[in-house]
Amino acid sequence: MDLLLLLTYAAICIFIFKVFRVPLNKWTVPTAVLGGVVLVGTLVLLMNYNHPFTHKARQVFVVTPIVPEIKARVVDVPVSPNTPLQQGEPMIVLDDTRVMARIRQLEAQLADTGQGVASNVASVSEARARVAQVTAIRDQALQTLRRYEGAASAFSQQQIDTQRQRVAASNADLDAARAALERAEAQLSGSVDGQDPAVAAIEAQLEEARFDLENTILRAPTDGFVTQLAVRPGMMAVPFPLRPVANFVNEEERRFVAAFRQQSLLRLKPGYEAELTFTALPGQVFPARVVEVLPAVAEAQLAAGQQLIGGEAFRRMDNETLVVLEMEDASAIEDLPLGVSAQVAVYSDHMHHVSIMRKILLRMLSWQHYLYLDH
Repeated sequence: MDLLLLLTYAAICIFIFKVFRVPLNKWTVPTAVLGGVVLVGTLVLLMNYNHPFTHKARQVFVVTPIVPEIKARVVDVPVSPNTPLQQGEPMIVLDDTRVMARIRQLEAQLADTGQGVASNVASVSEARARVAQVTAIRDQALQTLRRYEGAASAFSQQQIDTQRQRVAASNADLDAARAALERAEAQLSGSVDGQDPAVAAIEAQLEEARFDLENTILRAPTDGFVTQLAVRPGMMAVPFPLRPVANFVNEEERRFVAAFRQQSLLRLKPGYEAELTFTALPGQVFPARVVEVLPAVAEAQLAAGQQLIGGEAFRRMDNETLVVLEMEDASAIEDLPLGVSAQVAVYSDHMHHVSIMRKILLRMLSWQHYLYLDH
């Protein structure tokens, strides 16, 4: 573009010198040359600042690591790599033998514990009947004692003392029966959400086991596809975050991230027009817009650790700012693989008339993608 401007300026100068018969001397020629340098330099500087450009742009996408919930052996892989999947479709099937055995064991324990709960209910009923029985015996003994004491002349002192002992023994039996009833009711009333604690604990374990059974089939978390699928039947799947069994690429709206100089920050705002040209698509330029300027620079982050940050962390002062862009129509690149590289030009609202220079330069760059040599 600089050469094009210089040639255009030179043509204008030759035209002026020829038409107006300007003499070539030590004043006119240096003035024309200096004017060209100032004019072209000013236009280029205005274009660079007000309409930023970068070679560092790439399409980004999110990958979900597929990590199993349980440790089990892979028995089937019904999915094909790089094939579109709907959310919930099975991808990997794990061996469920241990999980099914655990479920059967817990179901048996739950049935046995349920019988124990029924036995506790029967114990409470039995204890209440015993209390009623002992109470009746105590009341009868007490009435007999009162009758003996009311007619002391008709009964001997020994009979009265014997009846008093019977009343005391009846009271002791009643206290024991009431204590047994309290123990039975305590065993029955110690519930969790209206359930026996033992039953609630087994049901919680059973629910967890059934959850593990559902997770023996690893399903697609969203719409997307699995790429570079290397898992095969017979491999062991382990619930370890650093060892996923597959990587799932989520189907999302295509967006691009570009790295710009910090000098361009005042000319990068959401909503500004932009254009993309792809290395894989020579000679084509696609309209886009700025979605967001990321509010943090990665190189300046601080993390908690045992070492302090020194001046070496600030030695690089040319850290670039990341900008998120979105194409107006992404259908033209649907056949391209995710992660393709691109070049980006952003057109701000300032000095809009010089943006034509940036547009011409971007289109010249797109045609240059045809020119390469592989030896």
